[in-house]
Amino acid sequence: MLADIRVATRSDAARIAAIYNEAIEDRMATFETAPRAPGDVMGWLIDGFPVLVAMRAGAIAGFARVSDYSDRCVYEGVGEHGVYVSRAGRGAGVGRALLDALADEAARRGYYKLTSRIFTENAASRAAHLAAGFAEVGIQRRHGRLEGEWKDCVLVERLIGEAAKPDADRRVEG
Repeated sequence: MLADIRVATRSDAARIAAIYNEAIEDRMATFETAPRAPGDVMGWLIDGFPVLVAMRAGAIAGFARVSDYSDRCVYEGVGEHGVYVSRAGRGAGVGRALLDALADEAARRGYYKLTSRIFTENAASRAAHLAAGFAEVGIQRRHGRLEGEWKDCVLVERLIGEAAKPDADRRVEG
């Protein structure tokens, strides 16, 4: 069964924190090392940025969120995103479904691009992003250390909304 996607609510904070904590423990998807409590992720749910959850068998199996890429006005419309799937939900298309839904929701809210960094060795996340129309556009070498080990990150991006239209690169002359 494919996941049903919906906008996250405040009552989802505990489950979102639990899924994020699994990712922290697994050391494959985030530089974070300290577990998060539901109150720590509550800000994600009330800050006005898109946060979606994927439901499978009546439970939250994953979540995805967007935040601002930069506070510089030239980057208004570029969102940095994260997607996390529970251990039990991995390998079932939940991440791909979340990425597609997140792109649609972000476009509805005026974003024109989603971007993120993925650890180079995180083959599952890279595959889900490629399947959802993201392009790998570069590698950030030794982008950070996780428990003393340098991590390289793949930069991914997907044009959405107006920027995704085939003629978006054309300059309109007046």
